[in-house]
Amino acid sequence: MKLGKIKRINDLRSVWQHEAKDFSKWLAQENNLLQLSEAIGVDIVLEELESSVGNFNVDLYAIEEGTDRRIIIENQLEDTNHDHLGKLITYASGKGAEVIVWIVKRARDEHRQAIEWLNQNTGIKIGFFLVEIELWQIDDSAIAPKFNVVERPNDWAKQMKNADNLSETKQLQLNFWQQLAETIKSNEVYAKEFSPRKAQPQHWYDLSIGSSSYHIGLTVNTQKNRLGAEIYIPDDKEKFAMFKGYAQQIEDMIGGKVEWREATKATRIITLHSYDISNEVQWKDAFDWLMNKALIFKKVAKQFDK
Repeated sequence: MKLGKIKRINDLRSVWQHEAKDFSKWLAQENNLLQLSEAIGVDIVLEELESSVGNFNVDLYAIEEGTDRRIIIENQLEDTNHDHLGKLITYASGKGAEVIVWIVKRARDEHRQAIEWLNQNTGIKIGFFLVEIELWQIDDSAIAPKFNVVERPNDWAKQMKNADNLSETKQLQLNFWQQLAETIKSNEVYAKEFSPRKAQPQHWYDLSIGSSSYHIGLTVNTQKNRLGAEIYIPDDKEKFAMFKGYAQQIEDMIGGKVEWREATKATRIITLHSYDISNEVQWKDAFDWLMNKALIFKKVAKQFDK
């Protein structure tokens, strides 16, 4: 068996000559931003390149899908320095960001310590990520980027600080979505179609299907004892109308009743199922139903959104 030789490309500027003109534009592409999302565990949806902060611009401004937490991403194709650390904090303040990402060639020890200190001394909603971007190649293959997270928020510790404040219902929701995320990871079919996101103590859990216009939402209602699966469209009435034009076909694919709900901005294409999630022993049945409908809704999006 012949094995290739892997080598690291140390000169990042041999691929991206300019941070703003080359690297930031490359990172803003959907597939590349998805790689970063998977590395840090946050579903990033781009809002704006070179977004204004007073007289300056942050490289990328984004939101987290499903929560709308504000995200800033600052890029540096060199070793970390004090100037960029200051910019990072200034931009985070100006944008009211809760997720702050600093992508660099190499993180100096003093800046690792600074980011670690910030994560330890900020509130539970604020998280700083220090990420090194690497380039690798096997023999003469295409050069491949790799995000290496060197500092991240201690989510476990921060969640523990807040755990005592969770109600019984919120704790149930958190446990339910955590186990759903593990189910997605361990199931070959689910894992191929969806990237599990971090579970939160809330009644919904979102799954990206590669569109900034809409996503799949999974819900639990502990008062009415029912599950829901839906295509959630935050602000695109034309897209909703387009899907509604195929209402009968979509209902046939889902295999049951589909509700078409309109609010001031958001619209939802939703199917519901009676289910009490208080019995953890039966959660597998709930996960099977939710993921089956999620897979169908992904097919719906692929088939009718052309």
